[in-house]
Amino acid sequence: MVAKGAVIEYDEAEYAVEDEPLLTARRAADEIGGTVPVTPATGAALRFFATAIAAKAVVEIGTGCGSSGIWLLRGMRPGGVLTSVDTEPEYHRMARKVFTQAGFAANQARLILGRSLDVLPRLSDGAYDLVFCDADPVAYPEYLTASIRLLRAGGIAVFNDALPRDAGPAEDGARELADMIRIDDRVVPLLLPIAGGLLAAIKK
Repeated sequence: MVAKGAVIEYDEAEYAVEDEPLLTARRAADEIGGTVPVTPATGAALRFFATAIAAKAVVEIGTGCGSSGIWLLRGMRPGGVLTSVDTEPEYHRMARKVFTQAGFAANQARLILGRSLDVLPRLSDGAYDLVFCDADPVAYPEYLTASIRLLRAGGIAVFNDALPRDAGPAEDGARELADMIRIDDRVVPLLLPIAGGLLAAIKK
């Protein structure tokens, strides 16, 4: 029993545990290099968003080794489909492996190889519940424009690493994204100080 007035401290790991498929994805990312898996807290937030809106169709910009994809799929409705875009075939190979390890059917993940800005225009307007972007922040303003087009009313766009620590093009892109979302009356924004920052926007 906790004494009245006592301060209770929780560790992130108590709420966001990485199981074997997620650990496999993290090890693969270390071995391959070039991509950093989302933190457990970020993954838990993605799962929460997907569950909250009963997401069935999700777009992911930046597959990585499949870590964020697992979190998203675990929050989505049964039978939902994750469309994930990346330029690296090796990332897709690892993502397929960990998705299978996590128990998802092959048809639950549509992995598209190519530049996101080339692929996204081919996806249907208003057909998606959630768009998660974990790519180069320099292009985040363009990804926001694409996301708003892709999302249904009530859908959510989520951008990872929205609070870059180092000055430069990445910070400029993230800052432009934040400014765009703040003044866009088509969305309701939320900035979460999780890991490198999660910037979310619900399409009205």
